[in-house]
Amino acid sequence: MELLKTLQALNACHGPSGDESDVAAAIERLAAPYADECFRDALGNLIVHKRGRGPKVLFAAHMDSIGFIVTHIDGDGFLRFGRLGGLTPAEVLSAPVRFKNGVRGVVALEGKKKPKDMTLDDLYLDIGARSREEAEAMVQIGDTAVYDTPCFAAGERIFSPYLDNRIACVVLLAVLERLVVRKNDLYFAFTVQEELGLRGGRTAAYGVDPDYGIAVDVTDSDDIPEAPHECSSVSGRGAAIKVMDSSVICHPAVVARLEELAKAQGIPSQRDVLRCGGTDAGVIHQTRAGVRTSGISIPCRYTHSPLEMVDRRDVDACVALTLSFAQAEL
Repeated sequence: MELLKTLQALNACHGPSGDESDVAAAIERLAAPYADECFRDALGNLIVHKRGRGPKVLFAAHMDSIGFIVTHIDGDGFLRFGRLGGLTPAEVLSAPVRFKNGVRGVVALEGKKKPKDMTLDDLYLDIGARSREEAEAMVQIGDTAVYDTPCFAAGERIFSPYLDNRIACVVLLAVLERLVVRKNDLYFAFTVQEELGLRGGRTAAYGVDPDYGIAVDVTDSDDIPEAPHECSSVSGRGAAIKVMDSSVICHPAVVARLEELAKAQGIPSQRDVLRCGGTDAGVIHQTRAGVRTSGISIPCRYTHSPLEMVDRRDVDACVALTLSFAQAEL
C-alpha cells in the first residue's frame, strides 16, 4: 500500500461528520480483500472482521472530518455556516472549500471586522454566486463543505487536510494488509461522528463488545515554536502510546504491553499524555462492563487546520506497533 496514494484517495471523498458513507465505501473496497467480513452498523460505522480464536480486540479509527454546514443564504448569494466539529476562525479564514456536488468556494471575513476580533459568526462562504437564486441553484441549506487543500510530501513529512483522522484509517488498512498471525479475534472499526463527541465509537464498541480496545488517532505534537506544553508527544519520535487525555485514563496493563512490544521489536515509541482533547478510547473503555483500553497515536502539527502535518516514520511506527498488538499473545 502506497501511503500517500491511499491518503489522497480517502481525502478525495466527501466525509464530514454525519456524511461519511463515501469514505466508508472507499475504505471497504481497500479492506475487503483482507477481511473475513465487512459490515456497517445503523449509525454508519464500517466494521472489518478478521476471525481468530483469542481475545476479542477492537481497533478504532474515525473516518469523519470536521466541516461546514450551510445555515443561511443571503440576498447576494453569500452563505452563512455552522460548524461540524472543532472549527476556529483563525484556522479557517481564507481556506478553500468544496461541497459534495463539486461546488467550490472560500471562507471570507465580513468587511466591518478585523481578523483579531473575528468569531465564526463573522465568517461566510463565497461560492461566486451573485444572488440568492444563483446560490440556491448551486447549494442548499444543510449542505456540507470540507477543506479543498492538497496532499503532498516534503521529505519525510506529509502535509494534508484531514490527517485527523484519515492517516489512522491508512494505518489500519496497512495492518489489515500485513496481518499473518491470527491469535486474536480482530475487529477494525472505521467510526463516524467522532468529531461531534465520539458518537460512532460508542455504538461500534457496544456492538463488538471487545476484551481490548485500541483507538488509533492523531495527537498534538509538542514541537512547534513557543509550544504551550499541553501534550507530550513530538513529531518524528515514533508511535505515541496513549496514557491519558481528557476522555480516558488508559488501562495500565495495556499501556505496559504496548511499551513491551515496542521495546522488544525495536519500534520507536513515546508516551502520549494530552491535557485536552479525546479519542474513541474515551467511549470504548466505558462500554458495557468496561474494556481494557489504550491508544496508538501519530503526532500531528496544526490539527483541524486546512493543512496538517505528520512524519512518515511515525506512521510506519504506528503500523508496526498496531500490527504487533494485533498478533500478540494477550
